[in-house]
Amino acid sequence: MKRLLSATLLSLAALSSVAAEGEITLVIENHTFSPKEVKVPAGKKIKLLVVNKDASPAEFESKPLNREKLIPAKSTATILLGPLKPGRYAFVEEYHETQAGAQGTIVVE
Repeated sequence: MKRLLSATLLSLAALSSVAAEGEITLVIENHTFSPKEVKVPAGKKIKLLVVNKDASPAEFESKPLNREKLIPAKSTATILLGPLKPGRYAFVEEYHETQAGAQGTIVVE
């Protein structure tokens, strides 16, 4: 019983580290993404956390990824991606996409 419990705890620890590695955080502040480029592994599912620090809503949009998500002011949204093929996938903050910092890229390697 003790061995089974130890094995279960080790398995859970391994799963939680995999989940943490599969999370990417993007921050929107002053209608600008940070970081502007994110690298993710090909063939893996990714949880993208988009944190909007602005006092106004933002909209994450990526036509290549077929994703669009409204993020209310001062809140965080989760966007699930993948598994993705290698390549470059552009995204914008749609409400301010003509602003220089409102674009970014997900690079899948």
